[in-house]
Amino acid sequence: GNSYNITSDDFLSWNRICELIALAFGYKPEIIHIPSDFINKFDKEWGAGLLGDKAHSKIFDNSKIKSLVTDFNTTIPFSIGVKEIAKWYKTNPTRQVVDYETDNMMDIIIRNRSALGGELIECGEIITTRN
Repeated sequence: GNSYNITSDDFLSWNRICELIALAFGYKPEIIHIPSDFINKFDKEWGAGLLGDKAHSKIFDNSKIKSLVTDFNTTIPFSIGVKEIAKWYKTNPTRQVVDYETDNMMDIIIRNRSALGGELIECGEIITTRN
């Protein structure tokens, strides 16, 4: 089997993605930059999933899908799609479940990073939902 990137051609940094999620949920949060290898020291499974391709923003190459489906084009930008996702979560309380174990781990990581002088960036509309 083949694999295909099916994304928009828009470049969205991780900061911008977080900002758009925040706006969709009505938050004015802060973003904390914590290196993947630092997270990995506290949670090997979570850290391993972050090390590698998720560590950096990138644009995915859609040329392979476009060569097969010549009129392929995304029609819903992330900024609109994320609002639909937020609405989907907000309309049903059963979807609004806190993972307390993950939430606690994030608190531990942030406290430890802050104790070492880690950067805290106030971004106005950036969100860290898992703190």
